[in-house]
Amino acid sequence: MSETNQVITRLIENELLTQAVLSNLRRKEEGAPSKVKVKPVHLKGSLSYQFTYTVGPKERHENVSPQDAIGKLAELMESLFRQGLLQAKDGDYQILVSKKGKASILQKKATKPETDLAHNRTKSYLLKEGEPVPYLIELGVMNREGKVLAAKYDKFKQINRFLEMVEDVFALLPEGKTLRIIDFGCGKSYLTFALYHYLVFLQKRQVEITGLDLKEDVIRDCQALADKLACTGLEFLRGDIADYEGTQQADMVVTLHACDTATDAALEKAVRWNARVILSVPCCQHELYSQVESPLLEPMLSHGIIRERFAALATDSARARLLELVGYRAQILEFIDLEHTPKNLLIRAVRQDEPDSERIAKLAASYLDFKRTLSIDPYLERALQDRLAPVLS
Repeated sequence: MSETNQVITRLIENELLTQAVLSNLRRKEEGAPSKVKVKPVHLKGSLSYQFTYTVGPKERHENVSPQDAIGKLAELMESLFRQGLLQAKDGDYQILVSKKGKASILQKKATKPETDLAHNRTKSYLLKEGEPVPYLIELGVMNREGKVLAAKYDKFKQINRFLEMVEDVFALLPEGKTLRIIDFGCGKSYLTFALYHYLVFLQKRQVEITGLDLKEDVIRDCQALADKLACTGLEFLRGDIADYEGTQQADMVVTLHACDTATDAALEKAVRWNARVILSVPCCQHELYSQVESPLLEPMLSHGIIRERFAALATDSARARLLELVGYRAQILEFIDLEHTPKNLLIRAVRQDEPDSERIAKLAASYLDFKRTLSIDPYLERALQDRLAPVLS
């Protein structure tokens, strides 16, 4: 038995293999796969191995028993491919075959975690399918048994993605106090209730969360649900972002799909409250559409749809940079897959206790160049003029 066959046999017989990828054909053969991927799956209660063959633009799948997988994988590696990567629980095995057919095997530290063997593998979410969550049941995302309804699965993914972003910065929130959180434009409050659940039930924190929206019927329904679920510390109010004066301090400010400059109004409030964390999903960024001008970019800006998309990206880029100039670390992240919504960017900003003045000076110079190049005058810069004057003057 060859060394390659010995390695394959040991990994499969001991259920150590998590994934294999074979590539780099030794010779071109009509109908031969350019790549083969192999992974273990559980089918009808028993372990199998799924082979995925890539032939041209198409993929073909085949599920075989462990014993058949040994023979099939060894044959493919020894007769068809020059390169194989076997990822296992005890290490990665790189197999390279010379032109003369001699195989060399290099073992490295394992880089791939153990795979989930469920055939239809599910992502490990903070809120798990199959575990009933009261507010998700009431909002029609889950049934009473905790099964996510098919029509709401995208919403379930969005909620979990949001909570992942919150968890990334949770350790930066102040300890030993009730967390004060404002959610501007809360809408039906899927994410407001998710945030409450995460902080209160998963992190065991005391909270005061206010959800704010202009729609009276929406606020009435959200408050009724909060009362029904006995969500102490969670309230919903009708009001406009720019006019809200219900607090002088916030630990976190959330603004999701606030339209156009309403996002900027929320960001200004967050900065003036010295919010530790800001999470903002902008929407309908119209302000700069009519402002942006650049001879260099005329081939782009002359097309309405391109101009609209460019202006939206420029708006959010300016917002992130302005937040950095007033003492935050800002990131622009993908909130949810683009296939589900075009409004898929989230600005996450965390206030710095001791901002790097030298870094801020460089960021300010870059921002001013950016602003001049595009001939823009963003709302948020005007709103925070007093805070920005020291670094932009």
